[in-house]
Amino acid sequence: MSKILEFPEVLRLIEDRSAAFRAALASAPDLDVPVPTCPDWTLRELAQHLGDGRRRQAAIVAAGPGAEPPPRTDPKGAPTAPREREALDAWLAESTALMLDALREAGPDRGCWTWWGRSQAPETSGALARHQVQEIAVHTYDVQLTQGAAQPLPTDVAVEGVDEFLTTVAATTVPWPFEPATIDLHTTEGRSWRLTLNGGGVHCDDLDADAEPGDMVMRGTASDMVLYLYDRIPLDSLENTGVTRPMEQLADWDPNA
Repeated sequence: MSKILEFPEVLRLIEDRSAAFRAALASAPDLDVPVPTCPDWTLRELAQHLGDGRRRQAAIVAAGPGAEPPPRTDPKGAPTAPREREALDAWLAESTALMLDALREAGPDRGCWTWWGRSQAPETSGALARHQVQEIAVHTYDVQLTQGAAQPLPTDVAVEGVDEFLTTVAATTVPWPFEPATIDLHTTEGRSWRLTLNGGGVHCDDLDADAEPGDMVMRGTASDMVLYLYDRIPLDSLENTGVTRPMEQLADWDPNA
């Protein structure tokens, strides 16, 4: 059973990582430089994406179950974010506040639209909040990296992030189209998971300490695992034993295609 953080702690992490994103952006000499890990966007467009995205999530949570999501905005389209730095910072802070207010009003168990209906994650505002921590944290890393000052994700964010990715993004009931396999992931912080890939889809479980090794075994810090899973660093940044092909296939596979 996944060890999911309590809802107030998830909201605290959203606020913390949002503040870190704004601080990293404020220290950037130029907001019109490209972001290496988001090659189609500049820092300014990444800020536009993050702010508009949090406002969109606020609307999704407020709408509740059964509602269609509002359309996405294009960071390269008509900008809604201010260009002046102080105003941009205030706009980003307001974007986060709108989402947090909507989440607090809804509580963790209220249903809402999500894109992960076939995963192990529930379609609730609490699950949406968990995913928001990771999106904001990884984009904070993107801003830091652009300035040559990338920092590891905080431990609490990263350990939560591995679990959240595996159960929300990786897990699916869509049948696995390749050879069945098991992938074990061990963090230096002490958490371990097993992904089982077979005709029933992709399923994540906490890994028993006495379990026999899977077909592939990955070891590293939780931060490096999250950054790999979000395609920020290569697979060989982690210690890998066994057959790496299943993870490479999983990274390339689109179960909704």
